[in-house]
Amino acid sequence: MLRIGVFGDVVGRAGRRALADHLPRLKRRLSLDFVVVNVENAAGGFGVTPSICEEMFDAGADVLTTGNHAYDQRDDIDLYDVERRLLRPANFPSSNPGRGSGLYPTGDGRNVLVVNLQGQRGMPPIDDPCAAIDRELDGVKLGREADAIIVDFHAEATSEKYSLGHYLDGRATIVVGTHTHVPTSDHQILSRGTAYVTDLGMCGDYDSVIGMEKSEPLHRFQTKMNMGRMNPASGEGTVCGLFIEANAAGEATRAEPIRIGGKLSEILPAAVG
Repeated sequence: MLRIGVFGDVVGRAGRRALADHLPRLKRRLSLDFVVVNVENAAGGFGVTPSICEEMFDAGADVLTTGNHAYDQRDDIDLYDVERRLLRPANFPSSNPGRGSGLYPTGDGRNVLVVNLQGQRGMPPIDDPCAAIDRELDGVKLGREADAIIVDFHAEATSEKYSLGHYLDGRATIVVGTHTHVPTSDHQILSRGTAYVTDLGMCGDYDSVIGMEKSEPLHRFQTKMNMGRMNPASGEGTVCGLFIEANAAGEATRAEPIRIGGKLSEILPAAVG
């Protein structure tokens, strides 16, 4: 049995602090073999830095994914070429810094393929995610070359997320949506054995507007004008994610939501002995 935790967009210091506080205990409680965390909003809400990557690895993350804010920290773009455990969407132009996937070992020698993709609907122009995932999965068979395959689909439209989930059903162990910062309650195992959820939700302060202090978003909605920069809310953060168990064939056999800390009601899978 392979036990995996996947966690949604870390927003600012509140999200980082919450993950640092809760992830070590979650790893012990659920006997997690592998952890993926989306960090595209981790640096003040926009992008990620080398020190934040180390902070997330120290907390227990094995691989970090991103999305449309991947390159917002312009001075740290070279990080994507240096740190192979940090991914940007695979359907970014191939000439861009970094990589969109990687095959990573677990502590006991199994291999997990992680693929990062970005959606097309309501997002900046980008290449077809279906064509990109086909390239990334070429020559990699679930249960053989990879004991598990995890896909983080950073996308706006729920219909696009569902479509990709069904497109990959039976070809990936897990397809999770990120980006909207709101956890959805549709976690399930699709008919061919792929765990799916439309959005993991964020790791951040939910007394906010999707992780940001309320004043600026409210001002923009009311006046259609920018008053200034959006800043992450700084209250107690909630950690949101999905816990998955997979069998030797790479099929998901259990998928349950994780919510702990902050304002949202707590949901924790039963402890694994």
